[in-house]
Amino acid sequence: MSRLHVAVVGAGRMGQGIAAALAFGNVTVTVVDLRDRGESAITYRHGVRTAIRHALDHKVTLDLLSADRIDDVAAHVDVVDRTTATHAMASVDLVFEAVPEVSEVKREAFAWIESAVDPTVPIASTTSSFLVDDLATHLAFPERFLNAHWLNPADLMPLVEVSPGTSTTQDTVDATRDLLLAVGKTPVVCAASPGYIVPRLQALVMNEAARMVEEGVASAEDIDTAVRIGFGSRFAVLGLLEFIDWGGCDTLYHASHYLRRELGERFAPAPLVETHMTTGRRGMTDGAGFYTFDDDTVDDYRAQRIADFARVLDALGRLSRHEEFAAAD
Repeated sequence: MSRLHVAVVGAGRMGQGIAAALAFGNVTVTVVDLRDRGESAITYRHGVRTAIRHALDHKVTLDLLSADRIDDVAAHVDVVDRTTATHAMASVDLVFEAVPEVSEVKREAFAWIESAVDPTVPIASTTSSFLVDDLATHLAFPERFLNAHWLNPADLMPLVEVSPGTSTTQDTVDATRDLLLAVGKTPVVCAASPGYIVPRLQALVMNEAARMVEEGVASAEDIDTAVRIGFGSRFAVLGLLEFIDWGGCDTLYHASHYLRRELGERFAPAPLVETHMTTGRRGMTDGAGFYTFDDDTVDDYRAQRIADFARVLDALGRLSRHEEFAAAD
């Protein structure tokens, strides 16, 4: 079976991270720098190769890649300009667009990409700013286009948010998901909605943390300690909606109404939370919420999540052991 060949159009930080992730996943990568850099072109492309090599060096440091393999992995990546990219683009299986977040720059990039690849090759924009259907108007074949939002640092973070458009075919979604899975990423599919999933959630939480500093609720240091130990560690095991079912939708419902009275409308419960309260879908206590729970397996599920949580706390050095207290006797 031949190795997959992917083009990354855009040689900035995001493009470099994606290229490192793909090469690490045993994919042949052609990074295309579309900008005319004049006399600095060779120096710039050398800098791109060096940045990608540094990302791979970091994987050696983390014991994710053996030092004797790094040269082979780095050799999967070629960095070229648009004038020398034509031959390589003719053989790619998929393209990631990673040019700056400027509409005209993206429009020009899509025009060049479509002129260089077969009409059936999927094209995925890595934008964090534009909705897929807005960008799709720039393409002659929008059915092979979608957004694929990589989280920074792209070479390390597993999650990629895949957002198909109105015209995107299922084959395009499947090809993109299959590639991401093949290189060790975790794709999630979401509708074309501002902020995708993670940026939309984190914008709310980050702003609320900033408000607490402004209001004198706690110091930045104490808020961040609380987030790392009490917030982030739990949600590394239980997703937000899973946590609602775990603790009970009624807990969220009543807490939301209290916070709404004290702090404002931004804490009002979501309509679906109200619906779950009135339809007997409070979570594990009712056997259903956002998820369903089987009486025969719910105890095993609960025990597994507790064990997972303990492993996360242990990895953070926050899991206390009895010997530590016994030694003080």
